Amino acid sequence: QLPVRDGSLDLITVAFGLRNFANYRRGLEEMHRVLKPGGMAAILEFSTPPNPAFAWLYNSYSMKILPRIGAAISGSGEAYSYLPASVRKFPRAQALAEEMRAVGFREVRFEYLTFGIVALHTGVK
Repeated sequence: QLPVRDGSLDLITVAFGLRNFANYRRGLEEMHRVLKPGGMAAILEFSTPPNPAFAWLYNSYSMKILPRIGAAISGSGEAYSYLPASVRKFPRAQALAEEMRAVGFREVRFEYLTFGIVALHTGVK
């Protein structure tokens, strides 16, 4: 629950945080609530690459190699295991776009960046 009046913001952004929400739908509803009519939401989040071969390569790296490198550098592999686990649980880009539409956003679009490792979603209230 954002401490902001209904319809009071022109723009709301989230970068690499939506996947940490306890309830994605509720988070999107709250973003929609605080936007003015015509206001925009922009969500930059990790995604699943659409190319199956690259997705396999990236998943192998993020689940097997990244935690080992992170553990060697920081002394804690747990933090580096959390990231790929949270990404795997997060909806794919198309599903997130559908959730945005379901809560009332229009002109919903997404663009894959970095070969699909991340996606930028936008929607208008």
